[in-house]
Parts: sequence; structure tokens; C-alpha cells
Amino acid sequence: MSRITVIVPNYNGAAFIGPCLSSLMPQCGDGVDVWVVDNASADGSDKTAEAFPGVKVLRMPENTGFTGAVNAGLAKAEDAEYVILLNNDTVVGKHFVRELVSAMERHPDAFSAQARLRRMDDPKILDDAGDLYCALGWAYERGTLGPAGKYNREETVFSACAGAAIYRADVMRKMGGLDPAYFAYLEDVDLGWRAKRAGWRNYFVPSANVLHAGSGTSGSRVNTFKVRHSSRNNVYLLRKNMPLTCRILFSPLLAAGFLTKILYFTAKGFGKEYLKGLWAGLRMPLPPHPDEAGYGGSDRQIALEILRNTPACLMGFLGTLVSPR
Repeated sequence: MSRITVIVPNYNGAAFIGPCLSSLMPQCGDGVDVWVVDNASADGSDKTAEAFPGVKVLRMPENTGFTGAVNAGLAKAEDAEYVILLNNDTVVGKHFVRELVSAMERHPDAFSAQARLRRMDDPKILDDAGDLYCALGWAYERGTLGPAGKYNREETVFSACAGAAIYRADVMRKMGGLDPAYFAYLEDVDLGWRAKRAGWRNYFVPSANVLHAGSGTSGSRVNTFKVRHSSRNNVYLLRKNMPLTCRILFSPLLAAGFLTKILYFTAKGFGKEYLKGLWAGLRMPLPPHPDEAGYGGSDRQIALEILRNTPACLMGFLGTLVSPR
């Protein structure tokens, strides 16, 4: 029985998978399984992964997205106590695995805990210090483009970024894993939100450090695929998880938030793609809320947290507009 299973989704990651596994494998001794779930790559990156001693490669017949790869890996981790999800375009710091596991053991109320992600091209700059969700209808990577040393306290966040995070495996299984409808983007916010509704918490662990290239699979930080899927999933996330009463109460802020994003992506030349994504999100069928994990959380408390997150999300978004990066 392996206590920990690390799942690394991969799709044409030839430029990244080698350095990722080279940094990870020295930390993975007895009791740690490493699965690279390959989404039908055509660049030989699956063979690169297979060449690492101790790495198991699961080849998917087609590209099932981040969600499909993770769920396939989760099925292989049937006896694991913890599951670590790791993007292929990362390089993990020393003791990454140990620090995440220790955080879960310190916090029995934790469903997940994420590492501090720094930019690979400039490690002095933060990439993600925990994900927030706000009443503007935005998910936001806390601290993005800010100084890497700003967030040094282990604390709760709305959700963990699945690019470098650990999860309590039995709870994740009970919740059905990632919702495959997302394919990619915001599936981790959905998972964290569902866990909060079940009474669990999500943590940020600054002692676990990771360098992240960002958009290693999709190719750039703003592109047609990412804009369309993110906007689609943003609407789906809201419809699926936010109670109708909250949507009504937050409607002025939600309208302002979506209008702001329409203007933002139009200015970047992706306005049509963003609008197409919104329309697709409105038409996605909603699944029934899974009840296997129970519901010990409070929608009212989550709504208040979403409202409290709004100023930070807004200021963070404005900060990315004026950043020279």
C-alpha cells in the first residue's frame, strides 16, 4: 500500500516533464507512487517520463483534459491516504512532498493544501499563493505577480490550486474526483468549493515551494483555448455551486464583474471567444450535488467569505493591468 500517490497530468510536455520529474523523484521513496497520466501526447514526452525509475505511465487513448487525467490517476490511487496533483510544467523545491503531508497532519480539518507557486522565469515573483473566489464572479490567484516573499503564513484559502497541491484521498473519492465537464481550468476551485460545502478547509503552505512555468500545455497565458474554456467554466462554476439567493443578492457585482472581463478580453482581441465561452457555460447541464461526502459546511459562511474576498480580487486584477509583466 502506498500512502501517497502523486499524479502528474501530461500532454505534449516534452519541454517540461524531465525537469519536473528530476526535481520530484528524489523525494519519492517507499510509500510514494508517482503516476504520469499521458493524454495521448505526440511529442514523446510519455517515453521521457517512462525512462525515470519508479515512474508509472498511464496512457490515455485521447486527450481527456486535466480533469480526465486526474480522475484516471485517482482510480490508480485506490489505497492512498493522500493524493498530490502536480502540473508537468513545474519544478518542485526540496521537501515539497514532506511539507505538504506535514501540513495535512497538522490540520485534521484540511481537505487540501497547496504549495507556494513562484514564476519559473523569475522566482522572485509569485504565481499563486492560494485561490480566492469573489462576488464579481471571478476566481483569482492570490498574490499573482507580487513579491514571492509576501505570503509567509500558513492559512486557509478558498481553494487550492491543483497545479501543486495535496488532497485527502478518501474525501476526494467520495466527492467523485474532479468534475470532468470542466476539462481544464477552474476544476480545482469547484473541488475546493464542494469540499467547503462538506465542512472541510483548504490551506496554503508557504514552506512547500514550486516553480511554475504557467500555461505549459495551452501555450500562452492568454489564448483562444484558455479564454473560451475559462469563461465557459466560470459561468458553470457559479451556476453549479452558488445558491440562487446568493446569485440574486450578488447580481449587481456579478454583472459588473462579467462586464469588466468582456471589456478586458475585447481589448486583448479575445472578446468573441470570451462571449462564446459565456454562452456555452449557460447551456452546460448541471449535475445534482453529490451528497456522498455529507454537507457539514454553511452556504451562508461561504457567501460571506466570497463577499470578503471581493476587494482583494479586484485590487489583484487591477494590479495585473498595470504590471510591466
